[in-house]
Amino acid sequence: MPDTIATATGADTAGLAISYADVAAAAERIAGVAHRTPLLTSRTADTLTGGELLFKCENFQRTGAFKIRGAYNAVSRFTPLQRAVGVVAYSSGNHAQALALAASMLKVKSTIVMPQDAPAAKLAATRGYGADVVLYDRYAEPPDAAVARVLEERGGVLIPPFDHPHVMAGQGTVAKELIETAEEMGGPLDLLVVPTGGGGLLSGCLVAAKTLNPGCRVVGVEPEAGNDAQQSLRSGAIVRIDAPKTIADGAQSRAVGQLTFPVMQQLVDDIVTVTDAELVEAMRFFAARMKMMVEPTGCLAAAAVLSGRFDVRGKRVGIVVTGGNVDLARFASLVQAA
Repeated sequence: MPDTIATATGADTAGLAISYADVAAAAERIAGVAHRTPLLTSRTADTLTGGELLFKCENFQRTGAFKIRGAYNAVSRFTPLQRAVGVVAYSSGNHAQALALAASMLKVKSTIVMPQDAPAAKLAATRGYGADVVLYDRYAEPPDAAVARVLEERGGVLIPPFDHPHVMAGQGTVAKELIETAEEMGGPLDLLVVPTGGGGLLSGCLVAAKTLNPGCRVVGVEPEAGNDAQQSLRSGAIVRIDAPKTIADGAQSRAVGQLTFPVMQQLVDDIVTVTDAELVEAMRFFAARMKMMVEPTGCLAAAAVLSGRFDVRGKRVGIVVTGGNVDLARFASLVQAA
């Protein structure tokens, strides 16, 4: 990493849950555990958009998504007493798998609360990593109520999927790596586009990007049916919504976090939305042109750029592809639909 990047200071993170120092420390902690995923290009994508697009492919990450970064960073910081009682988490799948794997690697027991309609592949993988899975109905009960019952019955240390400083810092390593690699490939980014659910990834990436590349605009993308982050940013206060019905199961959060929202308010340039149909088109693009299988949530950022949500002509654009965990049958039914 060039010294000019390592010593850059652009983000004012005073009063926020994390600083760039937390992201840098997380990067050291997860080194050798999380993969440094590739930054891929597509001539077709560049021709379609007029920009130079750089895809950060976390679909090639351990457990198939970026979540291992924050999960391992969080569990690795447990005290001996916390290790003894174990970790509890709630997730639609990717955070669940990541926590289960991180706990297994660190010899900590894990209990994961998951929605009944979570993708079968994610349920199976979470159990395969050694977690005890407890199911709940996401449309009848909020996840915090379900996890509260589990904590009362079993005990444990709760690591939420996004609203936790160690999780946020770990996810910020995605942007750290992306910016470093982009520099090695020819220069700084003009724009970074990040999928957004509860804001753990976006907040971590904001702190990293605005520190390492202060001139880079950062835009979050969420599903049109679940635009709680966009509504919150516009209103100046956290807006809660009903569980959104969207194929982007990893972005079905009802509200952004108490810790993540102030980071967004202070640092994000904008939050936009995409439709499920646009997510499917991005899935088709990745499969046909880049030979990658990407889950719907993982396509949020790419869908926004490829569908022309903003003008990227002449710009270097970093696009975070968050994961590839989707059932084969589900993937086929989506991309083959008329």
